[in-house]
Amino acid sequence: MPNWTTVTEFLLLDFSDTRELQILHFVIFLTAYLAALVGNLLVITVVTTDHHLHTPMYYFLVNLSILDLGSISVIGPKSMANSLLNTRTISYAGCVSQVFLLFLFCSADLAILTIMAYDRYVAICKPLHYEIIMNRRACVWMAACAWVAGGIYSVLHTGNTFSLPFCHRNIINQFFCEIPQLLKLSCSDTYHRELAALALSVFLALGCFVFIIVSYVQIFTAVWRIPSEQGQQKAFSTCIPHLIVVSLFLSTSSIAYMKPISEFPSPLDLLAAVLYSVVPPLMNPVIYSMRNKEIQAALKQLLHWLILSKTNTPIFVS
Repeated sequence: MPNWTTVTEFLLLDFSDTRELQILHFVIFLTAYLAALVGNLLVITVVTTDHHLHTPMYYFLVNLSILDLGSISVIGPKSMANSLLNTRTISYAGCVSQVFLLFLFCSADLAILTIMAYDRYVAICKPLHYEIIMNRRACVWMAACAWVAGGIYSVLHTGNTFSLPFCHRNIINQFFCEIPQLLKLSCSDTYHRELAALALSVFLALGCFVFIIVSYVQIFTAVWRIPSEQGQQKAFSTCIPHLIVVSLFLSTSSIAYMKPISEFPSPLDLLAAVLYSVVPPLMNPVIYSMRNKEIQAALKQLLHWLILSKTNTPIFVS
């Protein structure tokens, strides 16, 4: 029988042993988390309150914002709490939940981004059939499939990881439960499981990437055929933000999971993890707000309404 003991908790990597740097980490992460929270909630509020934005593209954008809120909430609060309380522990169940939810949100995020590329393709290349193809029922079905696919993918990865026995080591060289780091702690041979997980991830990510690239090749070909410059600008204003978001998501994820796993914690590992777990949820609302004139107009209208509602509050004098 193998000599292994049941692991009931894991020790996460802290950013520093110095109390002042721990507080600095807490402040930086809290600022980034609140900014992501406010930005994504603003996008959700603006889209849901403005009936002009009740279109398939913005319906998927709301789903993207919800997923971004979920992904950063899985990691951020626990990391901040550990720094504030000067602790490193996370329970076994907490680690399972963190892995499952992070993979759910990130994989569904990629699926939604792929669907948004298809939506832009239909809108620009087949405008006369857009309302028929991208009807309300089809949009709800596509979004539901993205969430379900993310859940199935997450179950496979989580089950593949936590079905392994963990030995005496329980120190994770990352500030959250990351699958490559967890596989290193197992006392069984994980080579085939690592290979299978990597192959599945690369296959799905590459499939989505190729689909997005093919869609945008056809989109840009159709855009250059638009005679009016105003029409081209309108098409680019909805496509460029999505393309930037896709590039940010795929590049940061690739850096994190395709790099060699080091035996000892390094600043590069921490930076890569921050890039794909914190930066996309923080930057996505900014990218869409800066490049999309419809979002900007709806946001200004919402702020104007909020200001007027405060200034025009009736005062009752008894």
